[in-house]
Amino acid sequence: MPISGVGGLRSAAGQGPGLALAHGAGSSIDNTYGPILQGLATHHTVVGIDYPGSGNTPRSTRPLSLDDLADQLVAAAVAEGLDTFAISGYSLGGPVAIRAAARHPERVTALVLTATLPYRDNRLALATPIWRKLAETDHELLSQFLVMMAPGADALEAMPYEQLQQALAFTAAHIADGTPEHAELAGRVDVRDDLPGVQASTLVISTTQDWFTSTRLHHQIADTIPGAQLVELPTGHLPMVERPEEWQQLITDFVARHSA
Repeated sequence: MPISGVGGLRSAAGQGPGLALAHGAGSSIDNTYGPILQGLATHHTVVGIDYPGSGNTPRSTRPLSLDDLADQLVAAAVAEGLDTFAISGYSLGGPVAIRAAARHPERVTALVLTATLPYRDNRLALATPIWRKLAETDHELLSQFLVMMAPGADALEAMPYEQLQQALAFTAAHIADGTPEHAELAGRVDVRDDLPGVQASTLVISTTQDWFTSTRLHHQIADTIPGAQLVELPTGHLPMVERPEEWQQLITDFVARHSA
């Protein structure tokens, strides 16, 4: 059930209260939410856009703007007839969702923020230039870097050799063209000033084995957004791979309780 933005076009799936999706860097709506899209669309009108250089959306010729991505996501939802809606933001999609809620409080009723960040900490300051450089020069080496970093320790260690090789091949084949721009944006996002003013009901899903975005960052978001709740999911940076059913249930249950 693909839903994506293609050169500014939108598509939606399902029926019910609105749920907009903000995907991760170097990914797309399908690659971030694919394993749970059908479940999300069972009770919600699900809308998504692919960032420049993801899916079929053309790559940007200039640095990406968090404001632009947030406004485009909101515009896509409104264009599908959704006056109000929740947003699920994963990884880089978290700052996109937070900025959308800050800029459009009359539209955004709830936020579900997974494996995400309010700003670039020192770990990301070290990781994002490597990610960007390898995306520009060596996809095979980048796939090794990502497979080393993205799964949780339990999931990575549980992979037999053949599965590990399949993961490397899959990752190399699905690196978005716009990854250099996505990584560059991830290296400079800062939504800390937005957090205290977020009015939307918020759930922060802390991926407790995450090596990209630390639990310290997850807790900082939950501690700063008024009334935010935090739940823990024992995965690395890839809940859609490690525990998709639990991830989907957390999203749908929270959105159902807080839909306008």
